[in-house]
Amino acid sequence: MIEGLAQLLDMGEGALAGLALVFMRVGGIVALLPGFGEASVPLRIRLGIAIAFTMVVWPMLAEDLIAVDPGRPFLVLMLIEAGIGLLLGLSFRLLVMALQFAGSVAAQSTSLAQLLGASVTPDPLPALGNILVIGAITLAMISGLHVKAAIAMAGSYALLPLGAAPSGADVAAWGTARVADAFAFGFTLAAPFVIAAFVYNVALGAINKAMPQLMVAFVGAPAITAASILILLLAAPVILGVWNGRLDALLSAPLGMPR
Repeated sequence: MIEGLAQLLDMGEGALAGLALVFMRVGGIVALLPGFGEASVPLRIRLGIAIAFTMVVWPMLAEDLIAVDPGRPFLVLMLIEAGIGLLLGLSFRLLVMALQFAGSVAAQSTSLAQLLGASVTPDPLPALGNILVIGAITLAMISGLHVKAAIAMAGSYALLPLGAAPSGADVAAWGTARVADAFAFGFTLAAPFVIAAFVYNVALGAINKAMPQLMVAFVGAPAITAASILILLLAAPVILGVWNGRLDALLSAPLGMPR
């Protein structure tokens, strides 16, 4: 009986160790996950969300998790898992930053950067960018982000098993490609506003050349403001749909290289 209790105790210790390591990876992902990891969410709520995700993901992996290597310090394993979690979370956060970049570019192009508003992120953004970010996060949440994120967290162990640290060269190549793709994607999302601003400035220059006495700024400022609002009305559903599709693709392959 005592031997059986000792075996149960050993099994319990292994299970708790696996649970702690899963929490380290899941906590790193949740810290940067869109919606759940925003700075506007209180820290205690984010901790509760991380624990909830851990309790969902851990039973999915309990039979497949490798045993903790007694030859490796447990603290080292915790640091590796936390680093992997932050790496995965960074891939999702870069997608939000791409949308922030798109909003900033759109606002700068249409001379609306001075219009600020309450932001869901700690970074200062013009009102146009805030609308896009809040809309995108809302769309992701109502599209089942919690389910997709849990599946992505569990699937990450197929690529990076417990305690398997990626090489520095692979991380550097992956990170560089992801950052470059985020900037390119953000500029692509802002393309309607950039094109409209280009046409507006060309037309304004032609009018000013034809009629130097006309104060074109007084006519052009209301025109570009109205055009920006109209473009936002027409383009925002498309922009948010494209962004949400990119998020779904990223959740299905969080460590994949951008196309």
